[in-house]
Parts: sequence; structure tokens; C-alpha cells
Amino acid sequence: MRIGPFDLANNLFVAPMAGVTDRPFRQLCKRLGAGYAVSEMVTSRKDLWQSLKTSRRANHDGEPGPIAVQIAGTDAAMMAEAAAYNIDRGAQIIDINMGCPAKKVCNKWAGSALMRDEPGALAIVEAVVAACAPRGVPVTLKMRTGWCAEERNALTLARAAESAGVALVTVHGRTREQGYSGRAEHDTVAAIKAALRIPVVANGDINSPERAAEVLRATGADAVMIGRAAQGRPWIFDDIAHYLAQGTHRPAPATRDVQRWLTEHLADHYALYGEDTGVRSARKHIGWAVRTLPGGEAFRAVMNTLDDAAAQLRAVTTFFDHLADSHERLPHSGLDAAANQDQIALLA
Repeated sequence: MRIGPFDLANNLFVAPMAGVTDRPFRQLCKRLGAGYAVSEMVTSRKDLWQSLKTSRRANHDGEPGPIAVQIAGTDAAMMAEAAAYNIDRGAQIIDINMGCPAKKVCNKWAGSALMRDEPGALAIVEAVVAACAPRGVPVTLKMRTGWCAEERNALTLARAAESAGVALVTVHGRTREQGYSGRAEHDTVAAIKAALRIPVVANGDINSPERAAEVLRATGADAVMIGRAAQGRPWIFDDIAHYLAQGTHRPAPATRDVQRWLTEHLADHYALYGEDTGVRSARKHIGWAVRTLPGGEAFRAVMNTLDDAAAQLRAVTTFFDHLADSHERLPHSGLDAAANQDQIALLA
């Protein structure tokens, strides 16, 4: 699998997710089997580039390549300038966001709202490609199937994007109107793959090895992109890779391995965000990691009361030490209420 000049390790991609796919999370997913990861979106508004939030999103220190950065905005010239800005800071691939369904993005006619203005969307694509091509940087595009069920124009836009020089298209199998509700459909992905010569990536509801194999088979897509299913389960990429190669499931990961991956991820997370912000934002990653485990819900309640990094790390260590005593490998379901109370007592 290639994007422009870059050979990828495999065809399993991490989706860009605002507030999630920061550098520590991308690196963790790559360690655990992802062949490619796209950053959370960076605004095209120049007045926000020096903000702490944007500077963190543009931080690629020590990140293995290729480094892909997603940019978001509504003005073609500003998007071209944003592409150049991020290339100067290490981006090797630029991804255009036409897929975000969030109201605060769409209300400004960015993200998936761009799909309602095909001439404007194409102008952005052309401007970004023009800014990137002289520097040898491929441009990719992430979109939805359309704005709503009556306005499914992904195929039209994908064809235009290919003609404009885009190197790869990713399609989330929902309209903007659906948000993340209902079930993703991949017939649109199949139609786009049949029409284009460039790689096409399927995204949406790919949450298991079987589902990944099914979508690849049904659509002919070159890759699958996984978002929410990787939250708390970043080893899903290795699971899918094994299933695609062997046709069998791997055993659940060793509990001690999960403990090590999580604590190392937290250390990277605190280093990027600092103590105060890092502790608050780490809560969601910890919560995702334990939500289906015995005592996980009780542990999350306790975790949300802790306000320093050392206390978080001690609590995580205690939780997984106790879990490892009874489960060599990660269990798949929670325990009864009595066991939950035991977990609370351990953390008190």
C-alpha cells in the first residue's frame, strides 16, 4: 500500500479524531499494528496557529513517518497556506477534512458541510494540491457519503478530487445528517472504488477483524480506517492484521501487556500536555481502556476524582495488578457488583 512516495506497513489506518488522535495515541496505535495514522484536524485559521491547542496538534516530535496532518477550513487560500504551514512543521502528507459532522465545524461550513458546495470544495482541493505538489507532498481527502440521504454526492466529489490530483480518498459510510447514528453503509465506497484509479479507504463501523475483512471484500477498498473501535483497544490493528493473514483470532492480550501499554501511553500523554491538562484529558483514555473490564465502571468513578498524574498512575497500576492476579489475559466482560466493590476498596 502506497500514498504518493510512501510505502505503508499495511492497509490498517487510524482515523483522525479531534481530542483523541494526538501524537501519543497515534504512536501507540502504530506500535500495536496500525500502518498509518492521521492527526486530529488543525485549523486553517492563522490567528489560532500559535495557540497552545494547535501547537500541540502540530507536534510530531519523535513520531515515525509518514506524518499525516488533517487540515480544516472553508477558504481555499487559507487552506493552501495551512498546508504549507504544516509541511514546514514536519507534515509529509496533507489530508483535507470534508468528513467532520460536528455542528461547531459544520455551522462554519467546514468539514462535511463543504460537500454542499461542490465548486467551493473543489477549489479547496485544487488550492491545497497546488501548494503541496511542488514540495512532493501528497494530498488526501476524507469525506462522508453526502450531506443527507437526498444529497449523496461523494462519488461526484471523489472523481473531481482525483482529477485535481488527490492521491487517496477516504469515505465514511454515513451522511453528515446521520452523525454517528445508524449503521454505516459501504455500497458508496464500492461505487467510488470502482470509478477511481487512486486508492480508496473505507471508514465507519469497522470494529472487529471479521467486519474489516467483510468490508474489504465487499468494497474492494485498498484499506480500512478505524476510529472509535481503537479507543481503549489500540491492539485492534494487530488483531485485524492477524485475522486477515491467518483467518483466525489471536488470544486476548496479556493483562500485563495492556498495563504496560497504558502506563507508557500515559507517560507520553503527560509529557505532551503537562500535569494539569494531561490529567484531565487522560481520564477518557483510561476510561476507554477499562470500561469493559471487571470493576471498570467503579474504577472510572474513582479515577475521575484524582487530580494529579502520580495518583492516576498508581491507581491504574493497582487496578491492573489486581486484574492480573485473576486474569492472565484480558477478560471480555465485567464482574458482578461485589467484585466492583472490591475494586473500589483497593483504590480507596
